[in-house]
Amino acid sequence: MNDYDPTIYRGTAAYYVRGRPPYARTLADTLATELRLDGGGRLLDVGCGPGILTVELADRFNQVIGLDPDSEMLAEGARRAAEAGIDNIRWVQARGEDIPTLDLGTFKLVTFGQSFHWTDREQVAEAVYDIIEPGGALVLISHAHVGRPQPAGPGYPLIPHEAIHTIIDQYLGARRRAGQGFAPAPGEQYEETLARTQFDTPRRLFVPGRPDIVRNIDDVLANFFSMSFAAPHLFGDRRAEFEADIRAVLTQHSPNGLFWDWPGDTEILLAGKPKGVRDAAR
Repeated sequence: MNDYDPTIYRGTAAYYVRGRPPYARTLADTLATELRLDGGGRLLDVGCGPGILTVELADRFNQVIGLDPDSEMLAEGARRAAEAGIDNIRWVQARGEDIPTLDLGTFKLVTFGQSFHWTDREQVAEAVYDIIEPGGALVLISHAHVGRPQPAGPGYPLIPHEAIHTIIDQYLGARRRAGQGFAPAPGEQYEETLARTQFDTPRRLFVPGRPDIVRNIDDVLANFFSMSFAAPHLFGDRRAEFEADIRAVLTQHSPNGLFWDWPGDTEILLAGKPKGVRDAAR
């Protein structure tokens, strides 16, 4: 997005960690194996939100930077890091587009956890290339549900996403909201964008997702309130009414209020910077 709207995630930070399904348990180990992480070097997590990846990967590096334009997200990330006793993370309020002006130094790994789509993708990828060490990588991480083999669940019904989205549409309209405007169109595949940059041809990996996540009704609500398209402020004075409608439909689908949350497998799109390339950032 060329023009950043600071209300996109207003009020969502408090719901993010509780509501968003976690990545695969072996994500950090997979990245360590693929990129030969040894506890040294530096990590930049772009669009870090409340530090989901930042905190999880902090012990794989000497120094870590979590970068995000939302101050509430950064405060939540700093709180979580302090709670976990992690002291090697610096939190920077900025956008990915600001990277060339920030003098952040160089990095072994730059991650985007479900955040690359918010950026001017080609511009930001090129800016990231300039600050990655030769032999390092840019990694895009997300949940992959479509086309992935669904495992056996814990015996509870799946979250009725379609029914919930129908209710959201009734309150906010069918066009997906984002802050004061609307969400950008999906755009091209990330591989197509990265193919126009200096990065090597990206590789796609899948890490088995967690098959045993069980949510209650409050957790399901937290998930939707953590999303830009259903941020609490968008409902205005109808928020309580919206919550009541969601609770009613969830109770219809599961009288005991428990649901299976299967986010799919964790998808890793890894684009390396060739060894022997001279660093642009010094």
